[in-house]
Amino acid sequence: MCQRIFNERTGTLFNSLEAPTDVVFLVVLWRLRYKLSLRDVAEMFLERGFVFTHETVRDWEARFAPLVADQLQTKRWGQAGRSWYVDETYIKVHGKWCSLYRAIDADGNLMDSRLSEKRDMEAAQQFFKHALAVVGSTPEWVTTDGYTSYPRAVREILGNQVHHRTNKYLNNC
Repeated sequence: MCQRIFNERTGTLFNSLEAPTDVVFLVVLWRLRYKLSLRDVAEMFLERGFVFTHETVRDWEARFAPLVADQLQTKRWGQAGRSWYVDETYIKVHGKWCSLYRAIDADGNLMDSRLSEKRDMEAAQQFFKHALAVVGSTPEWVTTDGYTSYPRAVREILGNQVHHRTNKYLNNC
C-alpha cells in the first residue's frame, strides 16, 4: 500500500502550498487589482488570521499571477459592452519605455490591455485582435484619440460595420 494522500490540489501548482487555494488566489488578486505593497497584503491577511510574510506574497504573485489573469480574461468572454473607449499611454517597464494599450466599455469594465514595445500600426492591429479574442464580440462603437493608426486598424480588424469616433477628450480611460 502506498500510504499517499490525494486531494483536489494533487498534481496542480497549488499542491505544495500550506495556505488554502482561495486565500492564495485572493492574495494575488488583491495585489494585482489594488495598489497594495507586499507588506500591506501580508498585514491585511494577518488581521484575518493567515500568517505569511511579504516574501510569500511575492512568491505567490510570481507563480500564480498568470493563472489569475487567465481566469479574469475568461470571465470577460461575452461581457463586453457595445461601445469601447481605446487609449494608449507610455509607461516605463524595467527601465524601458513601452506603449500600454487598453480598452474599456461604457460601464468602465476593462475589455483588454496590451503592452507593446512599439507604437505603430502593427501594435494597434495586434491589440484589437487580442481584444476580440478576449471578449468574443465586436463593438458597435469605438472611440479613440487622434492616433493615426487607429482608423485603419479598426477598419481592418473590427470591420466596416463598427462606427469609429475620433475625439481626444471622449476616450480618456
